[in-house]
Amino acid sequence: MERKQNCWEYMHCGREPGGVRESGVDECPAAQESLLHGTHGGENAGRTCWVVAGTMCRGAVAGTFASKFKDCKICPFYAQVKQEENAAFKLSTTLLATLKSEK
Repeated sequence: MERKQNCWEYMHCGREPGGVRESGVDECPAAQESLLHGTHGGENAGRTCWVVAGTMCRGAVAGTFASKFKDCKICPFYAQVKQEENAAFKLSTTLLATLKSEK
């Protein structure tokens, strides 16, 4: 099975573990969120970044799912994951329930 690309690899943001992010910018919450590890074949939440608050979007740190999802729906990475996963694509409500149930 071919390894699938995580959001930080696709976006080249440098916020992955050990990444070359600029000083003062933290590691991405998607790279740290282990509850979604393996979902869509990603590392931590690397292929479900749209449900994780605090990811980097359009050069700024994004807020909650509710405030950022309209931008995520038009993101080329989101479209790529949706296409690659096809029928196995997990809806955001399912992913959010996973995050909520474990907190």
